[in-house]
Amino acid sequence: MDSAVQWFANNMPSFLSPEAAIFLVSMVPILELRGGLLLASILKIPMVQASVICIIGNILPIPFILLFIRQIFKWLKKTKIFRPLIEKLEKRAMGKSDKIKKFEFWGLVLFVGVPLPGTGGWTGALIASLLEVDLKKSVPAILLGICMATVIMLIVSYGMLGTIMQ
Repeated sequence: MDSAVQWFANNMPSFLSPEAAIFLVSMVPILELRGGLLLASILKIPMVQASVICIIGNILPIPFILLFIRQIFKWLKKTKIFRPLIEKLEKRAMGKSDKIKKFEFWGLVLFVGVPLPGTGGWTGALIASLLEVDLKKSVPAILLGICMATVIMLIVSYGMLGTIMQ
């Protein structure tokens, strides 16, 4: 992920402001908030401003995933082209779902909140949707997880990493 963020920082389109760039990176699966905050620290965007932009960017796709992904996947699996990709995504997401199945709310909070590869708001919302976790549990759990990931990534991006990169 660090190399993807560094590549984006080096090749950021000239028409994008730094704030727009971190917003977009925060919306992208895999990079999400973690990538947005790393990019913000590289671009020297103030921590509070970066946090707000990255949180909003990371939260924005979540309701759409929770509400519509099962129907979209069902429709895409009917096509020969997308079926293998969708089945792979479902298999990968469900392979990470053990803790969420067992602990539901807190499992989802930790899954989204601990910034490891393959975790985050997107995957957490996908798993919650596929497991049909109630929206009253999944939405607060994902939001709490995103807040937890924000704190961890601020420490990493603006604390330890910020010191190393200067």
